[in-house]
Amino acid sequence: MPYELIICEKPSAAKKMADALAEGKAIKQNSKERVPYYEITRGKKDIVVVPAVGHLYGIAEKEKKGWTFPVFDIEWKPSSEVNKKSDFSKKYLSTIKRLAKGADEFTVACDYDQEGSVIGRNIVEFACKQKDANRMKFSTLTKPDLIEAYEHKAPHLDWGQINAGDTRHRLDFFNGINYSRALTSSIKTAGSFKIMSTGRVQGPSLKIIVDREKEIKAFKPVPFWQIELNGTVNTGDITAWHQKDKFWDKKDADKVMEKVKDEKKAVVDNTKKKQFKQMPPVPFDLTTLQTESYRCYRIQPKETLALAQELYTSGLVSYPRTSSQKLDPKIGFRTILGKIGKQKNYFELTSKLLANKVLKPNDGKKIDPAHPAIYPTGVEPKALKEHENKVYDLIVKRFMATFAEHALRQTMTVDINCKEEIFIAKGTTTIEKGWHVFYEPYVKLEEEELPEVNKGDDVGVRKIQLHDKETQPPKRYTPSSIIRALEKKNLGTKATRANIVDTLFQRGYVDGKAIQATELGIRTLETLEKYTPKIVEEELTRHFEEEMEKVREGKVKKEQILEEAKVAITKIIKDFKKHEGEIGKELLAANNETRDEMSTLGKCPSCKKGDLQIRKGKYGRFVACNQYPKCKTTFSLPSNALIKPAKKMCEDCGYPKLAVIKKGKQPLEVCLNKECKSKHIGEEAWKEAKEIKNGNVEKECPKCKEGKIVLRSSIYGKFLACDKFPKCKYTEKLENDKSKEDFGKEKSN
Repeated sequence: MPYELIICEKPSAAKKMADALAEGKAIKQNSKERVPYYEITRGKKDIVVVPAVGHLYGIAEKEKKGWTFPVFDIEWKPSSEVNKKSDFSKKYLSTIKRLAKGADEFTVACDYDQEGSVIGRNIVEFACKQKDANRMKFSTLTKPDLIEAYEHKAPHLDWGQINAGDTRHRLDFFNGINYSRALTSSIKTAGSFKIMSTGRVQGPSLKIIVDREKEIKAFKPVPFWQIELNGTVNTGDITAWHQKDKFWDKKDADKVMEKVKDEKKAVVDNTKKKQFKQMPPVPFDLTTLQTESYRCYRIQPKETLALAQELYTSGLVSYPRTSSQKLDPKIGFRTILGKIGKQKNYFELTSKLLANKVLKPNDGKKIDPAHPAIYPTGVEPKALKEHENKVYDLIVKRFMATFAEHALRQTMTVDINCKEEIFIAKGTTTIEKGWHVFYEPYVKLEEEELPEVNKGDDVGVRKIQLHDKETQPPKRYTPSSIIRALEKKNLGTKATRANIVDTLFQRGYVDGKAIQATELGIRTLETLEKYTPKIVEEELTRHFEEEMEKVREGKVKKEQILEEAKVAITKIIKDFKKHEGEIGKELLAANNETRDEMSTLGKCPSCKKGDLQIRKGKYGRFVACNQYPKCKTTFSLPSNALIKPAKKMCEDCGYPKLAVIKKGKQPLEVCLNKECKSKHIGEEAWKEAKEIKNGNVEKECPKCKEGKIVLRSSIYGKFLACDKFPKCKYTEKLENDKSKEDFGKEKSN
């Protein structure tokens, strides 16, 4: 019997789809490639639900003709043929091809965005050999939404999104492969080999960061002076600043100081109170979620997207890759809040909101034709991981806050007259919390309450002081602010910006929490700006972003955009080849200098002549003297952390220090010397450690109950651990105040 084949983007989505649509129980089957799919019945129709694993096809050259460029002759090929890392996708493609042969109707149920639309179209066209298919549109993976999407599925694919997405893939490939091959080829002409890369959005993104770095380096601070008055009024303390704020001429500041420096009394000249409404926050779009997640928890934007995607596939939140800041009443505000209220953490808050007759969110301005703003579905989460729970709570609290009343805040201004010099004190407090109650603990507002004063009140002056200050350079971008900057400049998409920034880190072009362009990043950009500026200018990239939106709207054909891109890239590559030799020499020099800078720790303590450098060997990274084989000094490094030079020497032993960075933890600076006295442990702890080391005391591992506790040492110092490692990863620090009584209480996974 023929059946309808529903194609989902991922295995977890396929299961939810089958469970939602089945009238009865979904029957799980396994293909001969061990891929799960589901057979269900709905009404009189037989349906088979099958998953993909994201992209089953990727863009590649039609025929590879060596290291030539420019390249424009490309096509979609199975992902397993394009990238060895995608070999696992082959079995999913084979399963879909086999199941397609028995189907007489096809429905795409991939994520409703450009990527999901392209994934579905490729499967329908290349695997199922169909020209068109039905299209389901949904924003959550909840049963009601999936049934609604199926019952009202469109009879055709969403060709606007497909054409825009297909154009984006081809443009990214054109730019990425041609520019990267050109850069790598230039290095080869300089007598070396290193894979270099840049892309359509990567180059302009690097330029933004480098330009900021240059602003910082070129910045010349300008001195200014401020005068502060500290005093008491009506038994309360008060701090005020001279009304002129900044004195750019010290002589002017000195005149004021000469006038008031010995004064012990002042008087309140005027008071003013002003109340203002603070409106609730707008619903989350992806960029705002990433920004808030970083502000509140320092979770990187790329990780926030991955966490939100996991919450979506678990049915807990709506589709996260959205630009919208608007919530559609059709999602059922009261129903969702009622479901959220069944979760004990939110019962009291939802009860307050549900008491309102009208529920209206404070929608923002941004819209997205595909999806509403991010919202919780009301499905109760089970066993969330730490970061998943944090992002989930953030989404729930934000959703509730958008329905709440405005907050009422009050600013009080007090003018203090000290010998005819006016000093101003300001304080802002919250009078009515309003939406703050629903968004706690994520509301970060300063509460500065001034004493109650009236005009004519005396002020006892404790101290008046002159502050020497200077203007500060622009701040470096953070992982959060660079995402906002790219969005503002219309570079990349909501779903790709975090990955673009991550690529800059991986390539060694940028570094640090406050994102700093490395010497390699600066020199690479300068070289490209010098010889082929179009590669890094944002105008061309922004132009094509705007054109792709026109493709989505059906106003421009994709072939027109691609032809325009080919002409532009061909011209850029032609200019590049004219200066290939000079570009290669400059890039190679920059790369070598950066490599040494990023790997050199300091002088070798053994030979005193060489430098200790981080090297990569067969068994991982280690530290060695660059005077090898004359000096054979080496040090092992931990394999579970990112290691960077700290650019500091140990105060205790004079060895270089390392910056050790572990995921989810604060960076740690440690001495390279394992025997450094900074790593010595307390007497009590050492006594017990020695007993364990010598076998006089046996301790059972409190975690696995199978292993024995042994003494180990690492670059961090000595510690206790289970001898069943890596099966059991129990470890315990040896603190200075560790005693036998509290042995085994601290655990580390």
